Amino acid sequence: MSTHPTAYLVLASQRSGSTLLVESLRATGVAGEPAEFFQYLPTTSQSPQPRQWFEGVDDASILRLLDPLDDGKPDLAPPEIWRDYVRTVGRTPNGVWGGKLMWNQTSLLLERAEGLPDRSGTGLLSAIRDVIGSDPLLVHVYRPDVVSQAVSFWRAVQTRVWRGRPDPVRDARAEYHAGAIAHVVTMLRAQEEGWRNWFAEEGVAPMEVPYPVLWRNLTQVVGDVLEALGLDRRLAPAPVLERQADQRSDEWVDRYRKEAERHCLPT
Repeated sequence: MSTHPTAYLVLASQRSGSTLLVESLRATGVAGEPAEFFQYLPTTSQSPQPRQWFEGVDDASILRLLDPLDDGKPDLAPPEIWRDYVRTVGRTPNGVWGGKLMWNQTSLLLERAEGLPDRSGTGLLSAIRDVIGSDPLLVHVYRPDVVSQAVSFWRAVQTRVWRGRPDPVRDARAEYHAGAIAHVVTMLRAQEEGWRNWFAEEGVAPMEVPYPVLWRNLTQVVGDVLEALGLDRRLAPAPVLERQADQRSDEWVDRYRKEAERHCLPT
């Protein structure tokens, strides 16, 4: 009898490279339909909007660069209906389920799971199990260079282009802002600290995938995940997405590092 997990969950923070990984896994056709199921706010049915990432920030020079809020519509689906949707949509015909979870989404997952009538326990690990239906393989993707990660986030949150090559028209309106990048650096560091603390508290040992290894050896990493699921690693495709970083990103990173040194900004 197979002892391989039938599900996997990629644990990450935004702009860490997790999309590079899950889209290549999706392209295999046998590794689930991984999506960010836990990002949608029940008040709007949408993922966090640009200004919601900067709640508490009152700097008008930052806020003017971000789209205004859209009220959206409340998500009224009962927890069981939501869970059945997540389980069904994330699974390929061979029974493998895939998904992605960011640390800032864990409270939303816990809140959703709390309403399930057949909860097996309390805490994040049991909530993951109760929603997915089994103990998944946990894959932790992280980006050691948080400044580059924050620059990528700040650029994307202004343009709302989160994957693929930058859109020239949208990207033209994006502006460098040291204060905004500093805010994002602090936020992303807190997310990574949240994951690390949780791993230590729960005794969780995920498959660790640093971003430099991921983008240089993406096909190999995908093969490693497939193998851990009991699937043929030879199904790992060539990369299906390109990195978004370009010369403009590099220039913003260099500029921020210099300003951070002068003005004691977080790095």
